[in-house]
Amino acid sequence: MPVTLLSSKEASSLPVYAVETDGLDRSGAPEAAIAWARSNGFTGAAGKVLSIPGENGALAGAFFGLGKLDAANPLAAGALARHLPEGDWHFAGKPAEPELAALGLMLGSYTFTRYGKKPRNALRFALPEGVDAERVQRLADGSFLARDLINTPAGDMDPDALEAAMRTLADEHGAAMTVIAGNDLLKENLPMIHAVGRAAEAAPRLLDMRWGRDDAPKVTLVGKGVCFDTGGLDLKPAAGMLLMKKDMGGAANVLGLASMIMASKLDIRLRVLIPAVENAVAGNAFRPGDVLTSRKGLTIEVGNTDAEGRLVLADAMMLADEEEPELLIDMATLTGAARVALGPDVPPFYTDDEALAGALAEASEAVSDPLWRMPLWKPYLPRLDSKIADMNNVSLDGFAGSPIAGLFLGRFVEKAKSWAHFDIYGWNPSDKPYSAIGGEAQGIRAIERVLAGRYGR
Repeated sequence: MPVTLLSSKEASSLPVYAVETDGLDRSGAPEAAIAWARSNGFTGAAGKVLSIPGENGALAGAFFGLGKLDAANPLAAGALARHLPEGDWHFAGKPAEPELAALGLMLGSYTFTRYGKKPRNALRFALPEGVDAERVQRLADGSFLARDLINTPAGDMDPDALEAAMRTLADEHGAAMTVIAGNDLLKENLPMIHAVGRAAEAAPRLLDMRWGRDDAPKVTLVGKGVCFDTGGLDLKPAAGMLLMKKDMGGAANVLGLASMIMASKLDIRLRVLIPAVENAVAGNAFRPGDVLTSRKGLTIEVGNTDAEGRLVLADAMMLADEEEPELLIDMATLTGAARVALGPDVPPFYTDDEALAGALAEASEAVSDPLWRMPLWKPYLPRLDSKIADMNNVSLDGFAGSPIAGLFLGRFVEKAKSWAHFDIYGWNPSDKPYSAIGGEAQGIRAIERVLAGRYGR
């Protein structure tokens, strides 16, 4: 682990002085260090790190730029994990949001090393007083799991590999896991998962993990596990396939969230359902214009084979709904329309539960995990009408793509007491202090905070 969190300062640990823009005089650093910073042009710009020399060429500490305080990101301490030399460190003074500063430090330490990239410098960092080190570690571990799964290329993260990753997580926490694969999906009435995935070499499957006491409140997570999406017979252009290893980002995120939940020992009956498929092209691929029958019995006309995620989710969500969970959450890299509306950093979520929506908005702000509520605008439902089936899987005019996808999924939720749908991107397209370019965990820290508030022991 590149960063080890310490509960108290080591005698030899070095100070990090946090400095807002043009705030060197208020940093608390020695005058000689401030003079050094000025001579090197350090102004406290956001994310900048400057080492402070001591006697005989030794390090005496470091400055860290916060930028303008009204625009400072509480996770910006992630830059320290990239730029500090190896050794023992502590914050000089208490950060404004100490737990988020510690979490940012951990998140910024991440490197995807599976294919030979070297890890970041090894740091030992003393936590600010009052910060729960175990909680910070749980949140970081869950985020790293999601990032690792998304970053792994589809050649090494097909449905077989995604199943193996879920088994590893289940074994770590004593969870039970079952799998329905191949033609057994038809026997168990999960026909749309089978239809979408049947053209791939790796058999389509439904992964089902359960954890917690049987009589605890039921919380079910459903994640879109499309391990690679060619678009099917409605083939994507080459540029559109470059990031399609991330189309299982919903599955990766619910597994990261499940890791947080189980490590926290929340008092719930957790169920995780992942339809794991590849949307491939072959002679037996499902076709535009086909009519599929869902687990619910609704018939679905395929208006576009590249809108496959909502099809596999629908069967899994109907199965989840039959248990009447207290809370049903689905996460999916579902629509480009969500990115057009809100960009890559702010996933929209949809729910008719006002209390849940308020709790998610509050948690999003508290843990610096952006989310934005969007409407399940029911007057748009007729846009999914079909002339020959109960409904189409897409609207034909292209408007309101993300809300309409949410409305489609909502047709398969009837008994759950509460439901929320998250249309995530699962990818960070630009370097940030706490996240390099690559797979990203989105929304799961906010959801974990809501669940911990409801079901914490």
